Amino acid sequence: MKHPIHSVKTVVVIPPYTLRLSFGDETTQVIDLEPMLRGELYGPLRDESVFGQVRIDPEVHTVIWPNGADFDPATLHDWPVQGPVLIAQARRWPLMEKAC
Repeated sequence: MKHPIHSVKTVVVIPPYTLRLSFGDETTQVIDLEPMLRGELYGPLRDESVFGQVRIDPEVHTVIWPNGADFDPATLHDWPVQGPVLIAQARRWPLMEKAC
């Protein structure tokens, strides 16, 4: 079974927590990640200054943040299908408070 390998080519932050992504296959997704920003890894991204530090990893071609948070590019590419499942899982994670 062969699966396509997706790569993020561009990322634009739409404040506060949305990303506009373009992929190697010329498709785009606009993804509101706010429901995912919970737990130890993604919770710190609720700080908009941290969220805004998103960049594309040159090796794996996905979005990454300085704290090590990232998302599989295939998941982002297929967000209309994958997103609701991940958001349902994230709702079980604790909501981390912003550091003062």
